Amino acid sequence: MRIMRAAFASRFDDADPLAALTVGKQPEPSPPDEDWVTLRVTASSLNHHDLWSLRGVGLRAAQLPMILGCDAVGVDPDGNEVVIYPVVATPGDPRGVSILSEHFPGTLAERVAVPRSSLLPLPAGLAATDAACLPTAWLTAWRMLTAKGRVDEADAVLVQGAGGGVATAAVVLAAAMGKRVYATSRDAAKRARIAELGATAVESGARLPERVDVVIETVGAATFDHSLKSAAPGARIVVCGATAGHEPKVNLRRVFAMQLEILGTSMGTPDELTDLLAFCAERGVRPVVDSVVPFSRVADAFARLHSGQVFGKVVVDHTA
Repeated sequence: MRIMRAAFASRFDDADPLAALTVGKQPEPSPPDEDWVTLRVTASSLNHHDLWSLRGVGLRAAQLPMILGCDAVGVDPDGNEVVIYPVVATPGDPRGVSILSEHFPGTLAERVAVPRSSLLPLPAGLAATDAACLPTAWLTAWRMLTAKGRVDEADAVLVQGAGGGVATAAVVLAAAMGKRVYATSRDAAKRARIAELGATAVESGARLPERVDVVIETVGAATFDHSLKSAAPGARIVVCGATAGHEPKVNLRRVFAMQLEILGTSMGTPDELTDLLAFCAERGVRPVVDSVVPFSRVADAFARLHSGQVFGKVVVDHTA
């Protein structure tokens, strides 16, 4: 049995998720069948999903230890640089699918096993550390704007909670598409930074100069009423998270009177990830990176994400 270094959940700790993180030796993953391959990971990125896993959300004690990480770029057995699509068909899961690190070992390791169909070519000119940011947060933002939000029919977009991975991705992508973008944050420093990315930054809950056609909602109860009030007739409010409460009060009279659509989504398809990779490569769009940390300091990367001070993605360089 080959051994490798990995970052994994060794137990659960809701109050202090970092205490449940272990960085140490784990068996190299074995492909479950001939349709899977094992890759050498060159870059990965963290998501709040990793912290939730350490808290015990979506995992059972019987699954421990579980190697964390959803996103990665790696080198396949033929020497090709590839981006990993992290959604895997999982018949035992009620959704029919799961994300790497839920049922199958994740990407925060020296090597990872994935289905061959999950491998997408790394576009020329796109660095591995940039592409590793795209498969979860950026893919979710892309789907929220395109397939769900129908942003091609929109002039203006509101992004709630600027600073997180999905929110910053939505700002950059919508701006690159030529839309007027508004982004909210309680933090003045984050408002200043999000304005540099092409958005009009406003305080959380502030009245906008216009109603918008698409709302990107990642916050939840704390911002949902503002999302409803900021929506133009026929607007789409697309929800992918609820970091500040999952049970908002909803004014149904506003929903039907304004003919609003409230849409839920998560992740995207392999074709959508291919489109996102091509868009970034062709338009020169690059992810907002908070920091790049060598794999030898992966625990510091988790601490940075947990601090709540991140702006953009925390990336792990497995070659450093």
